[in-house]
Amino acid sequence: MKLVFATHNLNKLKEVKEMVPEGIEILSLSDINCTEEIEETGATLEENARIKVTYVKDHYGYDCFSDDSGLEIDSLNGAPGVYSARYAGEDKNNDNNIKKVWKNLKDKENKSGQFRTIIAADIKGKRSLFEGIIRGTLIDEKRGEGGFGYDPIFVPTGHSKTFAELEKKVKNTISHRAKAFIFFIKDLNSAI
Repeated sequence: MKLVFATHNLNKLKEVKEMVPEGIEILSLSDINCTEEIEETGATLEENARIKVTYVKDHYGYDCFSDDSGLEIDSLNGAPGVYSARYAGEDKNNDNNIKKVWKNLKDKENKSGQFRTIIAADIKGKRSLFEGIIRGTLIDEKRGEGGFGYDPIFVPTGHSKTFAELEKKVKNTISHRAKAFIFFIKDLNSAI
């Protein structure tokens, strides 16, 4: 079975390909010659994930899925949330995003939050949403070389290492994306 993952993010694509069971081939937007940036104009993660899936289905006709993920910090009323990638500006600079989080958390005692992923899918005419959440704490130093985005400053609950320090195998088992993906794959297996 071939499915399009509606993303241009090579880090996400690589992470998802490592979680997919045999028999499912994941195509990227580049693989279907979709070079345009699909505008994420939704006010929620759910809306953005649906926008991308609908765009691919309407313009290219493929069964597809998409995700939108965000870091939701408790003491910042859920920010950066849906704006996580663009928190410090439209250039989507990870270092600047992290610096803005640190600045906004500077005087806050509560540094807890969560990563949340929503996967939207449109497969064989069935539209679905799947959610994955992992709680954790934000730290005021970058640690680790792996991962991307806010991974170097997020320590998941029950662990002492950041997402950027954890082995890929561990991260791909406990992460918000992995949790949402588990629900998605269970549903997908029933459709095959």
